[in-house]
Amino acid sequence: MQNNNPLREIVARLMEDYFCTLDGQPANKLYDRVIKEVELGLFKTVLQHAGGNQSKAAEWLGLARGTLRKRLAEYGLE
Repeated sequence: MQNNNPLREIVARLMEDYFCTLDGQPANKLYDRVIKEVELGLFKTVLQHAGGNQSKAAEWLGLARGTLRKRLAEYGLE
């Protein structure tokens, strides 16, 4: 059977691994932490594949260039 959403499956596996590392400890502010980590990885990787071209990266991401620049600045990636 072909997997139609490999990214979802990868995220699910990584989250399972993460919960195993907590060793019973509570997962605090998990949504914010995951979104930040995913965005950081996404932006870095897309920019790398776009050769540092923010306009191209914004297009690939489906974001306005200004929005991408703002998010990059928030993460110190400008």
